[in-house]
Amino acid sequence: MTFSISPDDIRNQLITTEAKAPVSDEDMQQAVRTLLLGLGEDPDREGLRDTPKRVVKALKFLTSGYHQSLDELLNGAVFHEDANEMVLVRDIDLFSSCEHHILPILGRAHVAYIPNGKVIGLSKIARICEMYARRLQVQERLTQQIANALQGLLQPRGVAVVVEASHMCMVMRGVQKPGSWTVTSAMQGVFADDARTRQEFMDLIRHNPSLH
Repeated sequence: MTFSISPDDIRNQLITTEAKAPVSDEDMQQAVRTLLLGLGEDPDREGLRDTPKRVVKALKFLTSGYHQSLDELLNGAVFHEDANEMVLVRDIDLFSSCEHHILPILGRAHVAYIPNGKVIGLSKIARICEMYARRLQVQERLTQQIANALQGLLQPRGVAVVVEASHMCMVMRGVQKPGSWTVTSAMQGVFADDARTRQEFMDLIRHNPSLH
């Protein structure tokens, strides 16, 4: 089964492949050593001796979404189903990295769609969020990419995505405003056209479910 991938996704993968292909781990580790020297540190002291290797390994993990595809991630978990009511997965933890400062973005996503003959495995919704989050990001683009991916995969009657996140580039530096949250949304199909459907989604993500 082949799934449609957004032009944004293709562009990001091409840019990343071109940029990373000629750069070895050793080159990246040397760049980290240079940064440590520029900060006035001694990269050869005991506590920092393996830091370049660790930083490169960590950055590769945090941007591993560049090397994932929707086809591989879904592994066929799209099913024909005669369902037409809202499917919502809320409070999906998100950990991303700001492309301007490479500092953490910490938050959560709420994702809903209204099926149109096809449904997706629920865990795959979280994995789609994770794939796009594990790239250098801005929150606005991340939100849209998640919505576009579901729209392309399922052609549902509508998709709604809300992302709430705290940006360490605002908390730790710059304006230094701990406790500030950024909220972005992407509404497509009936969520954009029908105020009642949109309001139902917004009401549901404000409700705190209890597992007890």
